[in-house]
Amino acid sequence: MSTPASTGPAGTAATADAPPRRRIGELDAVRGLALCGILFVNIPPIMEMRGVVDQQVLPGKHFLDLFVQERFFPIFSLLFGIGFGLFLLSAGDRHPRPRVLLARRLLVLFAVGLLHALLHPGEALTPYALFGLVFLLPLSWANRWVNLVLGLGGVGAALVLFGGGLPLIPGLLVLGFALARLGVPQALPRLGWPVGVVFALAVAGAAVALPVQEQDPLSAGFGTASGVAGLCLATAYASGLLLLLRTPLRGVLGAVLEPLGRMALTNYVTATLLLIPLGHLAGLPGSSAYGAMALLAAGILLLQLGWSRWWLARFRQGPLEWGWRCITWWRVQPLRR
Repeated sequence: MSTPASTGPAGTAATADAPPRRRIGELDAVRGLALCGILFVNIPPIMEMRGVVDQQVLPGKHFLDLFVQERFFPIFSLLFGIGFGLFLLSAGDRHPRPRVLLARRLLVLFAVGLLHALLHPGEALTPYALFGLVFLLPLSWANRWVNLVLGLGGVGAALVLFGGGLPLIPGLLVLGFALARLGVPQALPRLGWPVGVVFALAVAGAAVALPVQEQDPLSAGFGTASGVAGLCLATAYASGLLLLLRTPLRGVLGAVLEPLGRMALTNYVTATLLLIPLGHLAGLPGSSAYGAMALLAAGILLLQLGWSRWWLARFRQGPLEWGWRCITWWRVQPLRR
């Protein structure tokens, strides 16, 4: 897998072994938060749990519909777009053909997603990879402001035409891609009041959209009101966390969420490997035991937190992240610290 170093655009040796750019702790923390929420969403469909009895939504399912379902995958999607954008910027400093590396990175993600889908048919990695190949690669030649407009337009069109869900992913990926190219992630530590304004607007939007969603609880997740509420709450969760990271709580929140976020791909896949046997042991398949489901999700997250902290104290990346990087650059990368 090893190849000779290429000559970069500036005439220097372009290599994957060059010192990586500083990690953005805020992004890792928000990614960790999204990972936590997505696990609570994924367990019921994988375990085929019942959410409605006699045309009444069960309390546990109702809570998830209001505050979790469709509320964390937009964050995850946006962050994947940001990650691809940051990768393209970084690869452009080290390799003469960064888009080739991005294409390879997306193809590897697609392969991982196909394998993951054998256990979790509704998994997100495959559509991220496909939409990345279809939209992000061509748009990498477009002006970053064009990317921003197209991303916002794609999100709006998906809400109007489909009410959210899977059609939101292309717009969110392009929007995140544009934000990365505009330098927004690097500026997060300096953005105070703008994040506060976004948080206030998101909370106000959710306060309007949630009562509308409540008028038809059996259709939660399938209508425009639910999609708008989901985007508003996703924005409120992410921006609210960014505000908390500017307080003395940064130490605690960072210690919990950043390790999970730094190993998001590994933790996303291994959560499925854990929840299937443990869910059967807990008797979740076909049940309505949402309390047991919540305990299982919390237990898996605690296990992954301990595992992530232990691993990252010894290694630079999670195992899947490392493999992903090795194949992307087509050479074995250093792993141990």
